[in-house]
Amino acid sequence: MSKPSAHQFAHSHYYEMPDGTIKQINPFTGTAVWTPPGRGNKPISNVIPASAKEIEPMEREDYCNFCEARYPNTPPEKARMVKVNGEHAVITAVKAEELYDTTAEFRRIPNLFEIVTFDYWATNYNFGMTPGNLRRKADYLASTGGIRHVTSVVDLKLRAANYTDQQIKSIPLEEKLEMSNAFFGGGHEVIVARRHYKPGARYDTELCSSGELTPEEHYRYFTFTIEAMEDIVKNNRYVRYVSVFQNWLSNAGASFDHLHKQLVAIDEWGVAIEQEIAHFRTNRNYYNELGANFAGYHNLVFAENNHAIAYVEIGRRHPTIAIYSKSEHAMPHDHTDEEIRGISDIVHACHSAMGSRIPCNEEWYYSPIDAIENIPWHILIRWRTSNPAGFEGGTRIYVNPVSPNALRDKIVPRLFELKNQGKIEAFPIAWECPCQPNALRYIVGSKP
Repeated sequence: MSKPSAHQFAHSHYYEMPDGTIKQINPFTGTAVWTPPGRGNKPISNVIPASAKEIEPMEREDYCNFCEARYPNTPPEKARMVKVNGEHAVITAVKAEELYDTTAEFRRIPNLFEIVTFDYWATNYNFGMTPGNLRRKADYLASTGGIRHVTSVVDLKLRAANYTDQQIKSIPLEEKLEMSNAFFGGGHEVIVARRHYKPGARYDTELCSSGELTPEEHYRYFTFTIEAMEDIVKNNRYVRYVSVFQNWLSNAGASFDHLHKQLVAIDEWGVAIEQEIAHFRTNRNYYNELGANFAGYHNLVFAENNHAIAYVEIGRRHPTIAIYSKSEHAMPHDHTDEEIRGISDIVHACHSAMGSRIPCNEEWYYSPIDAIENIPWHILIRWRTSNPAGFEGGTRIYVNPVSPNALRDKIVPRLFELKNQGKIEAFPIAWECPCQPNALRYIVGSKP
């Protein structure tokens, strides 16, 4: 039986009923979604609500454990990005006594509550820390301040696990230092931005989201994350994929309303990438035909530059923006600086257009480490503005209140406004986009 063409797909997977209901099936997941008419038409608004509370300005922010005043509440840093004479630089091996010698624009720290734990790797693979990480641990614990910091964070973790103070005191120092192996050799990390609130904020709703960063800051946020991905893989040969995601606000799963990305090393590809690669193996031009090309033919592309294209993706449970790299390279770290900057600029603009009050997940997808397939690096931004209920559970048909066209029409005016204000980089928007067929060049590339 022959595969359906892109034209046949368009007719059967994305159409509007006479009453205005839009039915969609996502080409990558097969998820069925309906958008009833007359829902989700509310425009994006970042007006400060009447319920907002005034905040007290602080020289060092002290609103959550990711804030600058609470550096000692997080595990030892693996690296930090600082600004020196206007230039960004990365500092590694910051000791406990040096936490406040510089101001971190971004910090790379272990996640205190790992999804895939250090013990998972040690038990299942007989994994041990690399010589470099063993030296880093020894160096950090060579001072009284280092030991005090590590044990205080271990104690914090034990309290969160409902240990009593008496139980915590009874644990020998050597055992607590052994527990800290995850801080130096684990594979679940967090990239934390400096600010909790945006500059000049007066109210507790004026949080510093990705969109509140400058384009340059956002680019540095991206490069620092990509460097961390590489380092995680270098230090654990059993890692097959590093999941990268950003949960913004509690409704999207964030523990703190403080901007951060998470990186989780795993020993498989994950279901989503396995499905995508299965499709790729049957049609190498899949991402063009049923992704960027399809979006262009249906006027769902809303931003594009030389290195990336952004469009509204159909058939998602939540309103979803897709940003695809146009590069022939599959892996984020194989992209040139210019390519990374191009992708970062469009992702930043999408977050800026949303504002800081829409909960969302940013998810990175790329070719797994041990895959030979050269699939394009792409990023999804899902707005977590609705929750599946009984209808969805019983039918596996999901109701997304915002149609693809409506989502596009929410974003485009904001992009033009931000572009005119100089708050985002200048690039073609909506009807300005070239939308050339087969713009994703992964098809001509190959993995090293």
